[in-house]
Amino acid sequence: MNDLKRISTALVSVYYKDKLEPIIDLLNELNVKIVSTGGTKQFIEDRGVAVQSVESLTSYPSILGGRVKTLHPKVFGGILARRGEEGDLEQLKQYDIPEIDLVIVDLYPFEETLKSGADDQSIIEKIDIGGISLIRGAAKNFNDVLVVSGRDQYEEVYALLKEKNGSTSLDDRRKYAGKAFQVSSHYDSAIFSYFDKDDFSAFKQSLYPGKKLRYGENPHQEGFFFGNFGEIFDQLHGKEISYNNLLDVDAAVCLIAEFEETTFAILKHNNACGLACREKLIDAWKDALAGDPVSAFGGVLITNAKVDAATASEINNLFFEIIIAPSYEEEALTILKQKKNRIILVQKTATLSGRISRTLLNGAVVQDRDVYCETEKDLKVVTVTSPGKKEIEDLLFANKIVKHTKSNAIVLAKNRQLIASGVGQTSRIDALRQSIEKAKSFSFDLKGAVMASDAFFPFGDSVEIAFNAGIRAVIQPGGSVKDQESIDFCNNNKMNMVFTGIRHFKH
Repeated sequence: MNDLKRISTALVSVYYKDKLEPIIDLLNELNVKIVSTGGTKQFIEDRGVAVQSVESLTSYPSILGGRVKTLHPKVFGGILARRGEEGDLEQLKQYDIPEIDLVIVDLYPFEETLKSGADDQSIIEKIDIGGISLIRGAAKNFNDVLVVSGRDQYEEVYALLKEKNGSTSLDDRRKYAGKAFQVSSHYDSAIFSYFDKDDFSAFKQSLYPGKKLRYGENPHQEGFFFGNFGEIFDQLHGKEISYNNLLDVDAAVCLIAEFEETTFAILKHNNACGLACREKLIDAWKDALAGDPVSAFGGVLITNAKVDAATASEINNLFFEIIIAPSYEEEALTILKQKKNRIILVQKTATLSGRISRTLLNGAVVQDRDVYCETEKDLKVVTVTSPGKKEIEDLLFANKIVKHTKSNAIVLAKNRQLIASGVGQTSRIDALRQSIEKAKSFSFDLKGAVMASDAFFPFGDSVEIAFNAGIRAVIQPGGSVKDQESIDFCNNNKMNMVFTGIRHFKH
């Protein structure tokens, strides 16, 4: 069956006129009748091309300040009529409605207007009604109509029509229908985001066009990203971002946001394996790497400071997947770009969604993001003795890290350096033992170190194990029915312990 259809009538009504000239000239050469509106009609006439106004087709003027122009049966009937249905064709003839075979329409710049800081009325006026209806109508009837829904498609469409002498195949029309629904989906999502005051951002982003990734967590799994990566990052170098990369990048960005002082962090499988705060970036890097130089191999690096050449030279000695920073010295970039696959990202100022979601079973769960960050005033000293200034600094430091570590989690820290952590264990004792063994394996002296736990200790055995390893201060949420066991042990052994009252599970 020959599904080629020759274009005889085109409706052209666009906001952006740039790049449109070649298509208009080609349609004119192909003797395609053009129907248009307002500024687009004037644009076409200025090129010396004959064009019919929508007003003359519908016998109605543009009304309500331009809000109603194309919303008329003579327009939508010509687009939606099924050429294979005798009843549809009879009605077209009865009401003198022309068949429209090509629709070239883009949408009012809603997102651009929103980002410009315009007032509400200006933003509302950029919610396209006629355009979105034309796009959806033409896409729905792709069996007979070709829809072009954005100027980024013009060059490809021009080549298509040139090659096929003004005809299109069913596959061509289906392809552009898919693009049209992608455009309309993204547009409606942006409008929904504007009106949704409850900020269900994760669900909003699920409406965005999906970017196909190389694969999912494993090569046999398909993967997609729904969102606007370019809103948060500029990628300066390296291979395409993968599914697992995105998970690590998200974890890294959330972690580094906790720190104001110069900080360097190394993450592996969404957990920090190295982190340090120092006055100089190169010192922060060296101490972060010292926390676990084995796990750092193939990790994701992030800092909140400009990367200088000296630090870049040190970093360059390690194999890693991604580095994220707010900026880089030119010499530093030259050094870091020596590995062609290394991903270099600049993190731009961007606010993450206040809600996060996860699909499960036959639906999804949504929750507030864990943004609470304890300060000294939140600490409740529950032991006879109180931690000193330096201990408090380390306790708060460790608590920030344990908040972003998979449960059950324990973090050991000393002098604003991550010494070791126990992550994702089925018991808190196992997490503690894992962290102690790891610290010892890298020859760290735990005397004077502090311990943070993401949830309460159900018994007093954890603080006893920590004490025997040299730890002398503990930060935890508290709330166990046996809190007093831990408190009593600390008091009997001159340990300091503070409660935060805030649990930071991360499953």
